[in-house]
Amino acid sequence: MIEATASGALLRVLNVGVRFGGIVALDDVSFDVPSGSIVGLIGPNGAGKTTLFNCLSRLYQCGSGDIVFDGSSLLSVPRHRVAVIGIGRTFQNLALFRTMTVLENIMVGRHCRTHSGFFVNALRLPAVAREEHATHDSARALLRLLDLESLAGTRVAELPLGTQKRVELARALASEPKLLLLDEPASGLNHEEVGALGKLICDIRERLALTVLLVEHHMSLVMSISDRVVALNFGRKIAEGTPAEVQQHPELLQAYLGSTG
Repeated sequence: MIEATASGALLRVLNVGVRFGGIVALDDVSFDVPSGSIVGLIGPNGAGKTTLFNCLSRLYQCGSGDIVFDGSSLLSVPRHRVAVIGIGRTFQNLALFRTMTVLENIMVGRHCRTHSGFFVNALRLPAVAREEHATHDSARALLRLLDLESLAGTRVAELPLGTQKRVELARALASEPKLLLLDEPASGLNHEEVGALGKLICDIRERLALTVLLVEHHMSLVMSISDRVVALNFGRKIAEGTPAEVQQHPELLQAYLGSTG
């Protein structure tokens, strides 16, 4: 099995195990996500990818092992603090506010970076105005980055799926993450949209100095943009390495194709 080194890792998944009753969802899974990299997480349905993402988001508890983010254990971080410490996420099933505008949805993503409490907001003290201006300016910058400026005032429900996915990506970026978790971002997109998405992910990685962990079934997307790929099957890590190395791994071929070589 090809192993990654721990040097320069922003995220370390260390011997993580998760069980749901008698079902083993993750079995002693370990890998690193180097700072500044794009790492693809692949595997057949039921491999444990979403379970791992939910552990990283603190939606699930690990039964064993540890997850270290930016040098500290993530397991002691309350769920509502995950965005604050620098982890942003999109979801396979869009979690946007459909009756709100594109701009309003992105501004919601900035909430974890505001500090005014109820008393300050109620009195409309100067700190509130400063934070509102900063939130608005940040959202406008993301509209430009993701080519959404012309749609700022449009309700999300009126947009096609591909555009809604860009809105959700912008909202995740509004929290100023160090690590961006992308859960099936290409789901439902056509070939042209998938190609544009790959370029966009690479662009925002460079421009915002992000680290990206990507769960995706669209193999051509994963293999074309990932620096490293981790493959799971039945909750176990079966392969890890560069895209070229992982694509030739016999266990991965067997998992996907029922082939032994």
